[in-house]
Amino acid sequence: MSSHLERLQSGFRSDVKSSASKVAVKRSAPQPPKAATTTSNTTKSDNKDSKRKREPANIVYSQPAATGYGTEAFTQVTYVIEFLKKKDERKTFQEILQYLSQVNTDELKKKLIAKILRQHDRVRWIPDPKLKAQSWDSGYFEHRPIIQVKNEIDLITYLQKKTTAQGVSVKDLKDGWPDCDVAIDKLEKEHRILVTRTKKDNHARMVWSNDPTLLYEIDPEFQVMWHKIELPSVDELVRKLLEAGQKPASEDPSKRVKLAPKPKEKKKRAPRSGGKTTNTHMAHLLKDFSHLKR
Repeated sequence: MSSHLERLQSGFRSDVKSSASKVAVKRSAPQPPKAATTTSNTTKSDNKDSKRKREPANIVYSQPAATGYGTEAFTQVTYVIEFLKKKDERKTFQEILQYLSQVNTDELKKKLIAKILRQHDRVRWIPDPKLKAQSWDSGYFEHRPIIQVKNEIDLITYLQKKTTAQGVSVKDLKDGWPDCDVAIDKLEKEHRILVTRTKKDNHARMVWSNDPTLLYEIDPEFQVMWHKIELPSVDELVRKLLEAGQKPASEDPSKRVKLAPKPKEKKKRAPRSGGKTTNTHMAHLLKDFSHLKR
C-alpha cells in the first residue's frame, strides 16, 4: 500500500516538474520578437531619417537691394518733381538724367521719361529759344506749384482776384512758397489778410483777403461799457415788443400751449411668418390669443 502511494507521489512530482519546465520554455520563447521589434524600429527610424533627408530645405529668397531710385519711368518722374521743387529753378533734361543716374540708360526709356515730364501738370516745360525745331530732349523743366504765389504782393493779388469767399490753404501755398509763414504773420499784423490757425501749434491754416481801411479803433472805456449791458431774456423781449406795438418774430411764450407728453406705445411683436413649421403637433398651443384679452 505504501509502495503504491509512493508511486503516485513520485508521478505527481514528475508531472509538476515537466509542467514547470514547459511554462518556463513558453515564457522564454517570446524573447526573439524583441529583436524583431528593435530591427523594425531601427528600420522605421532609418526610413524616417531617409524621408527627412529627402524633404527639400526651405528656400530663403534674397530681398531686392535698396537701389535708391525706381526702375519704372513714373517712379523716376516722381523723383524729378521733388528735385525741381527743391531746387526751385529750371533744369535741362541732361541735368535731370544726371540726378537720376540714368545717363547711360537706353534711349527708349529716356524718351518715355521726357514725354511724361512734358505732359505732367506739376511740371512746366520751356522750349529752348535757341532752337528752331525742338527735339525730345531739348528745352528746360521747372516745378509748377499748385498756387503761383511766391511773395507778399503775389499773395495779396491772388486773394483779391478770387471770386468766391473760400479761403486759401497754407499747405497749398507752401508747395511753391515753403517759407511763407513769416510773410503771413506780417500781413496779418497789418490787417491785410485774415488767418485761421491750429489750436495746438498756432500754425496758419487758411488765409483770406482783408481790407485794412475797415478797421476802426474803439475806445477801451466804451468797450467795457458795452460788455456790461445785460441783454433781456427771450420772454421779456417778446413782451416789450408787444407793449411797443410791434409784432415779435417769435410767438408769445405766455400763449404757448404745452402739449402733454404722449405715452409711449408698446410695440407689438409681429407674428413670425414664412419659414417651415416643424412643430405642427403643437399648433394649438402656439396660437396667439392676445386679441381675446379683456
